[in-house]
Amino acid sequence: MDCLAGQGTAFTFEVLPPLKGAGIDKLRQTIDKLREFEPRYINITNHRSEPVYREAGNGLLERMMVRRRPGTIAVAAALQNEYKIPIVPHILCSGFTKTDTEYVLMDLQFLGISNLLLLRGDKGKEDKVFRPENGGYSHATELIEQVNRYNEGFFVDGTPIRNPGKPFSYGVACYPEKHEEAPNVTTDIGWFKKKVELGAEYGVTQMFFDNQKYFDFVKACRAEGVTVPIIPGIKPLTKLSQLTMLPRIFHCDLPEDFVVEAVKCHSDEQLCGLGIEWCIAQCKELMASGVPNIHFYSNGTADYVYEVAKAIY
Repeated sequence: MDCLAGQGTAFTFEVLPPLKGAGIDKLRQTIDKLREFEPRYINITNHRSEPVYREAGNGLLERMMVRRRPGTIAVAAALQNEYKIPIVPHILCSGFTKTDTEYVLMDLQFLGISNLLLLRGDKGKEDKVFRPENGGYSHATELIEQVNRYNEGFFVDGTPIRNPGKPFSYGVACYPEKHEEAPNVTTDIGWFKKKVELGAEYGVTQMFFDNQKYFDFVKACRAEGVTVPIIPGIKPLTKLSQLTMLPRIFHCDLPEDFVVEAVKCHSDEQLCGLGIEWCIAQCKELMASGVPNIHFYSNGTADYVYEVAKAIY
């Protein structure tokens, strides 16, 4: 991936497309604030459609599928054109068919966007287990195989592409504390290795707050022959509610040293100060270990990510 090349520990971050009808100005404000640190690339998340229920009359409810954050591809194109910063959009299995994916790849190729992050994505809000779309994929490895075939010059139905463009390069997700559905870390590393063998050029980790979990994960991956860069994903804790919410949603542990201090906090302001201090120390240790870049999950926390980045870059 060309946008990974460079000296030192790079700064990268992730943003969400704006909510339907919200406009792009707030997203621009985030990038304007963080561009000072010369981001090597910016991730644009993608989101599946979710059901909503509306009254249809006669006491009945009508179920409709709504995509609350449309426009990932358009936003990616607009930002890359405006800021001249490489944009890496998320491409998902969740909520998409293989035909949907094919048209996304064509659109991205027309726009000159060739770096991707390939993900299975989350299960639907109403689903107890992940359910692929009819004509979609259950695993990121299947999505990777479609992108590989596209790079080789073939559409999903096997017909040749007359004028193949620049091949896509891509990264994938990995999990220092294992994916919630994996039975154990060893199995989960096996899936990460499979994605690398299929062509993934790097992995970006789920957020973590204990660097030892990251170091142990990298060591275990290297022992299994995985040699690609493993980029740490970091998020500063800024609210008391996150002490229970983030471990529940993202299945990551909070270190005991941090928790001991966090329970002394009686306001979001106090917790935010502690969270930023912890994040700065975490990043400094990661940088000292020689990580290629630190990837910030900056959604809703751009001001705090700025404080962290100002302290370490």
